[in-house]
Amino acid sequence: MEKWMMAAKKADFNQIAQRFSIDPVIARIIRNRDVIGEEAIAEYLHGDLTTMHDPALMKDMEKAAGIIREKIRQKAHIRILGDYDIDGIMSTFILLKGFTRLGANVDYMIPNRITDGYGINEHLIQTAKEDGVDTIVTCDNGIAAIDQIQMAKDMGMTVVVTDHHEVQKGRIPGADAVVNPKQADCPYPFKGLCGGAVAYKLMEQLFRMEELPGDAVWEYLEYAAFATVGDIMDLTGENRVLVKEGLKRLRKTSNLGLRELMRANNLEPEDIKAYHIGFILGPCLNASGRLDTAKRSLELLRAGEREEAARLAGDLKSLNDSRKDMTLTGVEAAVKQVEETGILQDRVFVIFLPDCHESLAGIIAGRIKETYHHPTYVLTRGEAGVKGSGRSIEEYPMFDELVKCDDLLGKYGGHPMAAGVSLEEANIPLFRQRLNANCSLEEKDFVPKVSIDVPMPISYVNRELIGQLNLLEPFGKANPKPLFAQKDLQVLDSRIMGKNRNVLKMRVSDGHGAPMDAIYFGDVEPLSARLQMQTPLTIAYYPGINSYNGKESLQLIIQHFY
Repeated sequence: MEKWMMAAKKADFNQIAQRFSIDPVIARIIRNRDVIGEEAIAEYLHGDLTTMHDPALMKDMEKAAGIIREKIRQKAHIRILGDYDIDGIMSTFILLKGFTRLGANVDYMIPNRITDGYGINEHLIQTAKEDGVDTIVTCDNGIAAIDQIQMAKDMGMTVVVTDHHEVQKGRIPGADAVVNPKQADCPYPFKGLCGGAVAYKLMEQLFRMEELPGDAVWEYLEYAAFATVGDIMDLTGENRVLVKEGLKRLRKTSNLGLRELMRANNLEPEDIKAYHIGFILGPCLNASGRLDTAKRSLELLRAGEREEAARLAGDLKSLNDSRKDMTLTGVEAAVKQVEETGILQDRVFVIFLPDCHESLAGIIAGRIKETYHHPTYVLTRGEAGVKGSGRSIEEYPMFDELVKCDDLLGKYGGHPMAAGVSLEEANIPLFRQRLNANCSLEEKDFVPKVSIDVPMPISYVNRELIGQLNLLEPFGKANPKPLFAQKDLQVLDSRIMGKNRNVLKMRVSDGHGAPMDAIYFGDVEPLSARLQMQTPLTIAYYPGINSYNGKESLQLIIQHFY
């Protein structure tokens, strides 16, 4: 059961359409994305690199770049400390590639998810000191490493922090420079950059100081764009421009590793969109940090020979395939537990899978949340007690509710939609009980909501409109692919296709224009059963163009139906 909701935001859509030479439907979608005012609309539709902000506006940016520039000149040993996810990997690579171009004596270290945990720990600082490191530059982490950075300073090292995470309790580490737009007194106009984008901005500032050509830094755009999509940042404002421009370069990338990773996944570079980063290429890079070491992904990006790149790309795809299999096994075990142990009666699901790989807990929690539309925690047995991840629904602020369980938990953190926890195994029943006792969700909150942008007859769809829809890309978080709806369609014929019988193709008509092809992917049995009723069909859809045997035709991709 779903609740369909029509967007009802107001504006003079015809005036906007005339001003920007777009269809009024496109104007409505832009308003639904809360893009308001001529300047914002112009940036949304036509923003390019000239509309991006000056990196020098970021607090400590000039200071950080000055320190690093001087250390490069001194040939001081610089170590980049990154992170094991897509953003951390890309941030590290951007800095490593950029510093190396400037002649730096530089290496890098990425924490191991299992043995080191998230962020900078004392072991990494101690190792840096033993290795004769003069300067540590963090990326995609460091803003919360107050004690660890103080330890590095006490040992005589220079520390530059570049990060994008929230400042915890207003405390800023005592580094020589801290570059993070989330600092309260940072005047940088756009706060939503990921770690890779902050690293890109640092390289832009460094290259400017070194008087390199203005476009020299653009070769790093594809990596910053990859990081932005991979870290699920809002595709609004500067992020949108960065990803749009980065995708253009990614489609022509000269990076052997990325080209071979595309090839391993049967993708053509010129076809790459944000979707492919988020759901195909990105998970391959993430798999190395989940199941092995993220250094494998760095090696892929740095590969100098095609043979080496192909081998590493194959390894990462195999790792991701293993991750998918392990995830499927975990999801099946979680569903069984929900259905057979009484968890289904809870408002907040707490699922304990002791043998599940701890790096998969968040993915499994997300799948269960999507299936049942309940806030969900998946807990696993780690080396030091129980660890887990949670995924939430919009009506349930996950981190705020965790605070009420503070006495039952070891470490915990997160935000309204996701969280991470550690606790003693003996506390799991109390944790489940407390979360549910405090929960104020009602039955209506567990009904998934489908947000429709425009109720639009399928007879309105034409090639020009589809071409204009491309102006709205890249799609992703905070800029979702538009969804249209029409009632009372006549289904003229239908057939199930695909070797797994997971595609249903049909011809539909609204009685006004020519009949049109429509296609549905996934579990086709419910839709097939619905069609047997032989009554008019209501669909939520996205229009596209199907290319087959050199011929192109309009096609509706059905997302929801009743």
